[in-house]
Amino acid sequence: MKKIIWILLFSGLLVQNEINAQVTHPQNNEPRKVKSDFFDHVQFGGGLGLSFGNNFTDISIAPSGIYHFTDKLAAGVGLQYNYVESKDYYRSSSYGINLIGLYTPIPQFQLSAELEQLRVNNAIDIYSQGYYYGKFKDNFWNTGLFLGAGYRTNNVTVGVRYNVLYKTDNYVYSQSWMPFVRVYF
Repeated sequence: MKKIIWILLFSGLLVQNEINAQVTHPQNNEPRKVKSDFFDHVQFGGGLGLSFGNNFTDISIAPSGIYHFTDKLAAGVGLQYNYVESKDYYRSSSYGINLIGLYTPIPQFQLSAELEQLRVNNAIDIYSQGYYYGKFKDNFWNTGLFLGAGYRTNNVTVGVRYNVLYKTDNYVYSQSWMPFVRVYF
């Protein structure tokens, strides 16, 4: 998985270097240096997700970087950390990587698709008939596919996303819908 991330992050640089090596001066046919515009199309930032319920908290932090192919289409990679707690019952932390695609049909509206792979570490307190029987620990991998929509102004998008792979029994997210705030600089 690490190899794929490095390939995605640096493939643009490698392509630019190969192109630079082929550019020559028009008068004397000697190689010349050409400035790459790769980083002119890159933005860094990420998102925050918050979900609250009856004695329930879900917080996610997701720094990422995206590359703008056009004014309307961008894609990138990011890291993710989640903390989830249901008071006196359940606690979870998860971390992983995500791939994101963004489509902005008009400047104020943005659609997104995010594929995430998380390592989940759960701890569940077991109670029965008023007695505490200990803590059950469950560690596993989880895949999520989020489709989202949001209102965009400048570099900030506020919206909601839906996990199409959501399962009620895997103890990763409390619900399939999740609000988000995404900021890129």
